[in-house]
Amino acid sequence: MENIRFNIEDAIGSITLHRPQVYNSFNRQMALEVQKALDLCRDDPSVRAIYLTGSGKAFCAGQDLQEVSDFENSPSFTTILGEHYNPIIQRLRSIEKPIVCAVNGVAAGAGANIAFACDITVAAESAAFIQAFSKIGLIPDSGGTFILPRLVGWQKAAALMMLGEKVSAKEAEAMGMIYKTLPDEGFAASAYHIAQTLAQMPTKGLAYTKHLLNRSLINDLESQLREEDSYQTLAGNTYDYKEGVKAFLEKRKPVFKGE
Repeated sequence: MENIRFNIEDAIGSITLHRPQVYNSFNRQMALEVQKALDLCRDDPSVRAIYLTGSGKAFCAGQDLQEVSDFENSPSFTTILGEHYNPIIQRLRSIEKPIVCAVNGVAAGAGANIAFACDITVAAESAAFIQAFSKIGLIPDSGGTFILPRLVGWQKAAALMMLGEKVSAKEAEAMGMIYKTLPDEGFAASAYHIAQTLAQMPTKGLAYTKHLLNRSLINDLESQLREEDSYQTLAGNTYDYKEGVKAFLEKRKPVFKGE
């Protein structure tokens, strides 16, 4: 893990993009390391929440253009998307654990769209988001054309993608692009506290909620109601549901196990 920092502590898998000298832009090695870290979080039963952030001044500036500057010998877009970014987005949406993204600085291009693919995204007041693709003649990738219109609406998404305008953290919160803006001072601690809270909650119930949110993107109402029925039954058979009810009746704080 040369390009990220990764550790597991207090039931949280923490991933920090760590190429601050290039604003945490992605090269192949960092993309593969992020995938590996996400897989470790997915497969470790002690991990009940995932925390993703960046080191230094930026969250992530997207693709490291130095890696693709040799037009004859650089990796193809098929390789970059199929082996680097798309597997990250697929993991972020499919891992059955809540993922908190703490955008500590600018998030541009694929960096912005990776942030939007997480379950709960917060940003420092000084952070900003840019759909930078149009500035170099490309289209938004990393799930951007799928996720962003669903967050902010068709017209807003089209304008942001085509014009490539910078969006402040406050503007992003106001338009529903992210969950919340937090003060710069103490940002990391405040954002990490969200992951700590999630790590102590009913993990399976959160996973079922995430699954149903994913399904709502393609289901009609009747199909969604049927799936809610099925997953509510699953949730009702968990240890944590029974503990939650007992704690309520006994007027105490529940102690969930993620089971």
